[in-house]
Amino acid sequence: MGEVSFYKTSYRTHMCGLLAESDVGTAVTVCGWVSARRDLGGVLFLHLRDRTGIIQVVANAESNAGVFESADKARNEYVLRVEGEVIMRSLETVNEAIPTGTIEIYASSITILDTSLTPPIYVDDDDTANESLRLEYRFLDLRKPGMQSKLMLRSQMARLTRDYFSDNGFIEIETPYMTKPTPEGARDFLVPSRMQKGSFFALAQSPQLFKQTLMVAGLDRYFQIARCFRDEDLRVDRQPEFTQIDIEMSFVDENDVIAINEPFIRELFRQGAGFEVGEIPRMAYTEAMERFGSDKPDLRFGLELVDLTDIVANSSFNVYANAAKTGSVRALCAKGANSILSRRDLDSLVEFVKPYGAKGLAWFQVEEDEVKSPVSKFLTENEMQAILQRTGAEPSDIIFTVADSDSIVFASLGALRLKLANALNLYEGAERYKLVWITDFPMFEYDEKEDRWDAMHHPFTSPKDECMQYLKSDPSKVFAKAYDIVANGVEIGGGSIRIHSKSVQNEVFSAIGLSEDEASEKFGFLLNALQYGAPPHGGIAYGFDRVIMILAETENIREVIAFPKTQNHACPFTKAPAPADELALSELAIELKPQEI
Repeated sequence: MGEVSFYKTSYRTHMCGLLAESDVGTAVTVCGWVSARRDLGGVLFLHLRDRTGIIQVVANAESNAGVFESADKARNEYVLRVEGEVIMRSLETVNEAIPTGTIEIYASSITILDTSLTPPIYVDDDDTANESLRLEYRFLDLRKPGMQSKLMLRSQMARLTRDYFSDNGFIEIETPYMTKPTPEGARDFLVPSRMQKGSFFALAQSPQLFKQTLMVAGLDRYFQIARCFRDEDLRVDRQPEFTQIDIEMSFVDENDVIAINEPFIRELFRQGAGFEVGEIPRMAYTEAMERFGSDKPDLRFGLELVDLTDIVANSSFNVYANAAKTGSVRALCAKGANSILSRRDLDSLVEFVKPYGAKGLAWFQVEEDEVKSPVSKFLTENEMQAILQRTGAEPSDIIFTVADSDSIVFASLGALRLKLANALNLYEGAERYKLVWITDFPMFEYDEKEDRWDAMHHPFTSPKDECMQYLKSDPSKVFAKAYDIVANGVEIGGGSIRIHSKSVQNEVFSAIGLSEDEASEKFGFLLNALQYGAPPHGGIAYGFDRVIMILAETENIREVIAFPKTQNHACPFTKAPAPADELALSELAIELKPQEI
């Protein structure tokens, strides 16, 4: 077989953006969309765009009236086929804004392959159309060079993933999308069965139980770029259907899983962002919460939490003293904030922390001769001086404090820390990326509404060996063999060593309130597999969309997904979801109830 070039077809010989000065004098045929036109009266210039870039096309009425007539009919987003010769541009017409700016095609033939209505959005990276309109006309939005570069980055990183794990002995295996509904985690998307009326599949929230079963089956190393589905509220970094890089390994501990993944992470950032990730530090969950108020800390700037509990434990300010008995009093010292934040800004920050459970936010404006604060009158001079010394506060700084339960203090100050980082421009001059492994998570977290313990990650995570004794007596003392990888304050992956003993798995189910009968009903297939020689195993799953979002340096996950959903789970392009017809519902034995108003 002869050599096949990806761009050569019966319509074209070259791609627009790949032409170069070395092609001068060459007869070429290109296809693409008109992105701009300029008529100088007798000479018409068109910018022709395909996914590789833009080339300028010249049509001259004097030398070829037919070509000029075709060019004159072309409008933005018309699809053209252009034949001609690559020539150098004159020095005064060089366009340094595009890679092909020193050359152009002198057209000998222009064929209009299709016309276009006037686009409702500009096919340009500088377009300012609102997102709902962009998503409705996603096919136009995706013509933008910036959007196409993000999807090409996504494709490259998927290929890198397959190459890396295949080269390291992993087998790519597809697991079912339609599986059994489970009660844990987010809500399932349910799929009614036509063959077994009244029964439902669930779209898989993750391949978790299947990949564990593959380890029991002796496959040793598995990976998959998997589609997953969760019926949960959306955020800027979350979608109801998303893609996961999913891996699992047998006969490993936490260090083994991290060791195989760190080179992969380095390659992602090296090839995806041109950034060299050095040694990735590890930080225990408890340390992350104490220092940053978050288990996904952004390490690109300082602004760490400071514990003031011991200083104010006996204070006459009851808010501090009471919190010190059952929770803590912690602070953030915002350097130089006094000259940046107004009183109105400070009042808005009080409102900002309320959704995180904080009943208040006390601040101290540090000046040369005094400290201004609504609460300073309740503190002694010694207490105030101790606070200034502990926080390292200097004139022009502002100290912010929250006093409450640890969970509320961490949530409030962790969010405020990120808010202040933007307000004080702390990201300026910071490293592009800071990564960290968060380890040693608590196994359980207490749900006060349900009055029971829940698994912090999932109930298949193995407790640390030294904590097994507390499974029944005190779940709060149980820590897990779990680990997350965090980049710039975003969790891009998480995993754990799994439970491979049926008896231990039953103990964990019992700790979260599942009886043996309930566990057997819901997870009997896994428990059965664990009776037939399960190896120690563990793995990790990366949120592939989040990874690409980080590499592309965008804050909106919808920017790196071809056809994303909106906040209310809608697809503006296809208008999904939509009502099903009555025949389809009848075949599924489904009857819709009238909506309550």
